[in-house]
Amino acid sequence: MRPGSEEPVPLHEEFIYCCGAATHVLKCGPWKDLSKDESKNLPRLLFMIIPGNPGLAGYYRTFIQALYRGLNQQYPVWVVSHAGHCKPPSGMEMIEDTDIKELEDVFGLNGQVEHKLNFLKKNVSKDIKLVLIAHSIGCYITLEMMKRASELQVLRSVLLFPTIERMAQSPQGKLMTPLLCKLRYALYMPVYLLSFLPEGVKASLVRFALRGMKTCDESSITTSINLFSVDCIANILYMASQEMMKVVERDSTTIKQNLKKLIFYYGTGDSWCPQHYYDEIKMDFPDGDIRLCEKGLRHAFVLDASKEMAAMITDWLQDDLTKL
Repeated sequence: MRPGSEEPVPLHEEFIYCCGAATHVLKCGPWKDLSKDESKNLPRLLFMIIPGNPGLAGYYRTFIQALYRGLNQQYPVWVVSHAGHCKPPSGMEMIEDTDIKELEDVFGLNGQVEHKLNFLKKNVSKDIKLVLIAHSIGCYITLEMMKRASELQVLRSVLLFPTIERMAQSPQGKLMTPLLCKLRYALYMPVYLLSFLPEGVKASLVRFALRGMKTCDESSITTSINLFSVDCIANILYMASQEMMKVVERDSTTIKQNLKKLIFYYGTGDSWCPQHYYDEIKMDFPDGDIRLCEKGLRHAFVLDASKEMAAMITDWLQDDLTKL
């Protein structure tokens, strides 16, 4: 594949209800609707990004654009926010005003898995093959999707900085678990008060918080302003609290059943999935495609290394795509 040019790519943005919850979707490419079975113009393959937490689609804007360019604009690249991880536009509520209860606990970890499966069912033809690119807790969600919906035509799943086991026992988990599970409600009032600040002041606060980075993706700054929404931050923290309690044992059975479809990418200094997690999974699955980052990328790579990560992934998938 040739390196893509830096010219602007088609980017479609929409806010929808999925499982009754507000959902933000970003789509790269001219394909806006992949649900029509009778259409002759459907692509053979969809690249779908499953976010980490916070699961705001905007954090992955630069990443999907770079990935789309690297794929020579041949395949659609979509990112779907987690349920409720967005600030809906004016006139749209966080939860759909309907008498139908689409999914119990949609903002919880199990609900987020069903949310992604429901999105695919309603928006993507079952004949389209999938490349799932997951980040952080999105890797746990992706493994659960493959476990629950074996009929999905998954060509490959790329699991970046995978938080798929022992989250509460990780260095960062030990720090965050008490806050997330016992004290998260104390954060709502400060966020509520900060929500009244002018947008420019909010942007300045975000830039100050990210000041330690040499380069920071501008889309990350604009996206982070959504974190001043109480509803959005409540959903983010609620999901995170469930991660600490529910992501305990690695699902080695699902990994074994899908090993040839999986690529794991671990960080060397990742406090959410430390290097000994990599050592152990590498030992348990010696034939798996399990890689250790040699570039020093941070767990939250979308903040400053989206283009670098996209270039690596297109390189990894060259053989798969040439066989299509």
